[in-house]
Amino acid sequence: MAASMGDLFCFCADPAGPARAMVEVRFISSLKGKGLFATRNIHKGETIFLEKPVVSSQFLWNVLYRYKACDHCLRALETAEENAQRLLGKSRRVLPHPEQCSIRKDLHQHCPHCQVAYCSAECRQSAFEQYHQVLCLGPSREDPKHPLNKLQEAWRNIHYPPETSSIMLLVRMVATVKQAKDKDWWIKLFSQFCSKTANEEEEIVHKLLGDKFKGQLELLRRLFTDALYEEHLSRWFTPEGFRSLFALVGTNGQGIGTSSLSQWVHACDALELPPHEREQLDAFIDQLYKDIEKETGEFLNCEGSGLYVLQSCCNHSCIPNAETSFPDNNFLLHLIALEEIKPGEEICISYLDCCQRERSRHSRHKILREHYLFTCSCPKCLAQADDASLTSEEEEELEGEGETDDAELEDEMTDV
Repeated sequence: MAASMGDLFCFCADPAGPARAMVEVRFISSLKGKGLFATRNIHKGETIFLEKPVVSSQFLWNVLYRYKACDHCLRALETAEENAQRLLGKSRRVLPHPEQCSIRKDLHQHCPHCQVAYCSAECRQSAFEQYHQVLCLGPSREDPKHPLNKLQEAWRNIHYPPETSSIMLLVRMVATVKQAKDKDWWIKLFSQFCSKTANEEEEIVHKLLGDKFKGQLELLRRLFTDALYEEHLSRWFTPEGFRSLFALVGTNGQGIGTSSLSQWVHACDALELPPHEREQLDAFIDQLYKDIEKETGEFLNCEGSGLYVLQSCCNHSCIPNAETSFPDNNFLLHLIALEEIKPGEEICISYLDCCQRERSRHSRHKILREHYLFTCSCPKCLAQADDASLTSEEEEELEGEGETDDAELEDEMTDV
């Protein structure tokens, strides 16, 4: 039997196993849409699947602030020491155990025409074969008048950090179709992602672009059309089609975070050291992060987002039985079981961070309605259905102290 579209991007941790040996996608209801379900017993800590995105892109402000990442897989390109020094503000601090840094600069390559950087020949070739032939700007890469550069500048002027999405996901979707021999295959693949009603689409766009979203969306559409128009995708360039495309990315985009420094820390944590050396190294790392926080704040990672076929089928639960992470320092998503999962049981992740999940049902629903346009009916929410909608001064103070912002949600979605 031929592989499904999702199987081309998703595979098991066991190379010998079929891509979807542990899971299957099922239609649940018109309200909830699709869901991901276990087809066999999955043990706590087990990797349910690994998945590459259909398209991905680094956030544009993240690029502008010199967070160096592979243009295809988002692997961090700086060594751990270079990463730490930049985050510290041009410091010359030297990291111990440099051999624990996983960055291989000898493998890095650049596009010979536009000089975009890649972590390997494989990534350069993959990008070239999927979308880069269309998007390579050659000597115009630094030309502010080039249509693609004008589109990126307009996006940066509309969507400020903390970033939660990127116009470049849409750009790479179009470029992929333009470059493909079988354009209809890719169009069908993109159509698998969750869609919304017209009113919901407007709410999503409003959330991404702010109060002046209608005028800003039209500006982006015009620049998008000037840069990339493709007859085969003519609907994507209409006002309604562009809004739907925008909402698709806003609804389904999965945050990605990579960090060579984080990889170095994890490797150092695994070292077997005498107690005194372990104590010294731990103290060094603790102080390093304190100093970075003073200089840089919370923006530690190379960050971007991607569209994942299977991951996008995972519904939310306030008591999730699985979580996503990016331990390979690139765009490869790992879905890990947080508890034992039985055959036929739905696999759910959480769209909320740990602190948000501990708040009242009223507070959780407020966050989810604002950011994701749904009301949660997971077992935890159903069990708390009779709880009063907390309006006491204590709850209001809690709301104020823990006010949700995009940065908190992004931290949860880009766990490295």
